[in-house]
Amino acid sequence: MKIAIYGQYYQNSTEPIIRDIFVFFNQTNVELVIESNFLKILYEKKIVEKEYKTFESHTELNQSFDMLISIGGDGTILRAATLVRDSGVPILGINAGRLGFLATVQKENIAKFMQLAIDKNYTLSKRTLLTLTCSPENESIQELNFAMNEVTVSRKNTTSMITIETYLNGEYLNSYWADGLIISTPTGSTGYSLSCGGPILTPDVKSLVITPIAPHNLNARPLVIPDETEIRLKITGREEHYLVSLDSRVTTIKKESILTIKKTPFQINMVEIPDETFLKTLRSKLLWGEDKRN
Repeated sequence: MKIAIYGQYYQNSTEPIIRDIFVFFNQTNVELVIESNFLKILYEKKIVEKEYKTFESHTELNQSFDMLISIGGDGTILRAATLVRDSGVPILGINAGRLGFLATVQKENIAKFMQLAIDKNYTLSKRTLLTLTCSPENESIQELNFAMNEVTVSRKNTTSMITIETYLNGEYLNSYWADGLIISTPTGSTGYSLSCGGPILTPDVKSLVITPIAPHNLNARPLVIPDETEIRLKITGREEHYLVSLDSRVTTIKKESILTIKKTPFQINMVEIPDETFLKTLRSKLLWGEDKRN
């Protein structure tokens, strides 16, 4: 078995988790390949000492890998997705953050769930992504032009709202006068969109959510649309530029540019361990209370 390791290092939370993971795998015949920058930190902190093979970019992750393990929070998984891309390599998230809808394996269960992963006792949750194109072209989004959570447009260097002219499959929908607009996947529905009043979607729903950010018109509510819909946006405002974010990657776009957003032809495979399902995570994170089943 061949596993890639990618992670973020936070001394107070991740060090014991990282140690437990490497202690476990040192007792197995699994081949580990570590992201080079992450391994450099592990050597500096003296968390590991033996030599490991490394990888540096998405071009080195291929179908010879059985899995990529992401150590950190949901943001770390979003960055891991930029390494996996369309390779199909499944991602298993080890939660070292505070709020994890994607990084579901908790530190108390690492050995148990790592064994399940080695035994391939898991299912794959396929996650929809969004791709963004800009006219005229913008170099900063040409290579990494996809998002797993959401594509967001928002104002820049101004307190004035922007106007977001929105079309669905070529038909005019609305001109949102707001601080911004979020186009969210089902995965991203538990993130920024949720905090702005959007609905929660389960990961297997074939839908997207359009959520305005602080709209001037209070009748502008979040809208759920089929994920095959092509969304076209034209943004105007007092400033010459506005911001566009693809998950955590932010760039500046000139106003009057045309943005086209649609579903990518590939998906990200998230490893779902038994007893660590999306619904269990949802119950836990949203504090809906104890299981009431008899």
